[in-house]
Amino acid sequence: MPFAKVGDLDVYYERQGQGPRLLFISGTASDLRMKPNIFDGPLPKHFDVLAYDQRGLGRTSKPDRPYSMADYGEDAAGLMQAVGWGSALVIGVSFGGMVAQELAINHPHMVEGLVLACTSPGGAGGASFPFHEIEHLKGEARARHMIPISDTRYDAAWAEAHPEQYEAMVAFASNDPYADEPGMAMGRHRQLEARAKHDTWDRLGQIHCPTLICAGRHDGIALPATQEKMAGRIRGSELRFFEGGHMFMIQDREAFPAMIHFLKGEE
Repeated sequence: MPFAKVGDLDVYYERQGQGPRLLFISGTASDLRMKPNIFDGPLPKHFDVLAYDQRGLGRTSKPDRPYSMADYGEDAAGLMQAVGWGSALVIGVSFGGMVAQELAINHPHMVEGLVLACTSPGGAGGASFPFHEIEHLKGEARARHMIPISDTRYDAAWAEAHPEQYEAMVAFASNDPYADEPGMAMGRHRQLEARAKHDTWDRLGQIHCPTLICAGRHDGIALPATQEKMAGRIRGSELRFFEGGHMFMIQDREAFPAMIHFLKGEE
């Protein structure tokens, strides 16, 4: 299994595909062992895709100490350096979009183009849903709480009218086969601690690379109004909304093609 030494971390990563270099930074509690993952989608058909488990998650090291958003950004930069990449295109999804903001601000020469998907800048620009406030919810209880927030169309009335589809969504969202592994709960907690303090709002003007902001029209985690604020703060950025909620990338078939076209500089 491929690991890279990044500072004092052993970072688990995977790499697949051919084409321009693309770093994919995943969201809260993401683990490359969970399928399907980004390598099961269209990106490896167009790019040399590098993805990894972030600190505290998956098969990457889980040091029991406070993490910061700057730490996560430095991990991304360190991984790129470890695999010999001086620069790359970057997609950051949800929490990964927060990390990508830190990377683009602190290492502008390393980011050739940027896609920020269903994410937030924090601070006066607006924060994403406060996951640290529902950390006590587990399994089905957490899934039932989050489904109508993740996609605001799936409210109580919808769930009552579509019981089989709703229960299938609950089962999918509550599946967590690695939750009881040593260090996993601690690592996820440390991630949520860092996430709660995320704030790049006053620094977004330092992002100068071509930037596409993507979001779901029905996302209650990364609010549409927040995407508009980010777009107004990052000079020259493009903003696109898609049909879906926080999972719009798999809900709207136009989402991935739009990202691919943008990153390739296609009209």
